[in-house]
Amino acid sequence: MKDTTGREIFDGSQIILYYCIDYMTSVKYGVVMKIIKEKQDLTYLRWSHIRSSSGTAGNFLKASSNLGGVKRYYKLSNFDPDEGVIGHECVNEIIVDRLLTVLGVEHLSYELINADIEIDDKRYATYLCASEDFKQRGESKAALDDFYRINAASGESRYDFCVRQGWQEYIDRMIVLDYIILNRDRHGANIEVLRNARAHTLRIAPLFDHGLSLLFSCRTDKEALSFDIMEDKKCQNFIGGYSCYENLQLVKEKKDVFPHRLSAADKDMIMDGLTGIISDVFIEKIWLMIYERYRAYEDL
Repeated sequence: MKDTTGREIFDGSQIILYYCIDYMTSVKYGVVMKIIKEKQDLTYLRWSHIRSSSGTAGNFLKASSNLGGVKRYYKLSNFDPDEGVIGHECVNEIIVDRLLTVLGVEHLSYELINADIEIDDKRYATYLCASEDFKQRGESKAALDDFYRINAASGESRYDFCVRQGWQEYIDRMIVLDYIILNRDRHGANIEVLRNARAHTLRIAPLFDHGLSLLFSCRTDKEALSFDIMEDKKCQNFIGGYSCYENLQLVKEKKDVFPHRLSAADKDMIMDGLTGIISDVFIEKIWLMIYERYRAYEDL
């Protein structure tokens, strides 16, 4: 496919044309997880500068494309105008994507793509992540914080409001997940409500946006090695308080909130293909963090 200037461009429909795409296939879960390692030319994308809503330092850029009628969204890891892409939030997205697949939880799926991009007339090489639109035809979206503000009963807590809407299972799974991955950024716009006014349907969007989790604050192996994986750091949560650990108390049935359990053997699928994209130190520490925090949840 070509853009208006005649340049060859990449869209999701072209995946089958590239031999160097690494397909990580889990027969156990019947899924295919994609990391595209063959360098793609995505310099045609136009990036918007979006500051982290969690208050953490960083500049997180997003872009979108609509090629062949397929809407796709792209985002970068933490970007610095002088140093380029300095974070690994996009890698976190695919790790949590795989984790949720193992646990059997509905979520937005991502691709991790090795690409050349262009920002302010400067070219960068990086791994970015891409996803499709989770809205169905005729649906519009609203942030949960806005939906709550308009529709909540007087004095109704955010958790109780979601339970009244029929979303308790979703919210309980989200709270436990955010503890496991230490998600620092589950603000009210990172949970969305999808409405089809004509069909009179209302649903909560699949879980998405997990970049600011795990070891996202670590830039070096030294920082990763010293990171306390069990520390209860202050996190921005729309439902509950600043403590992901204390928020577990909101979950009425703490056991078996997920359809499937995590085991040590799942490491191979969750971390597959990441060697050379992040260091072995990060791979081992991230897996240890996920597994130990999951075990801590199970021991409650």
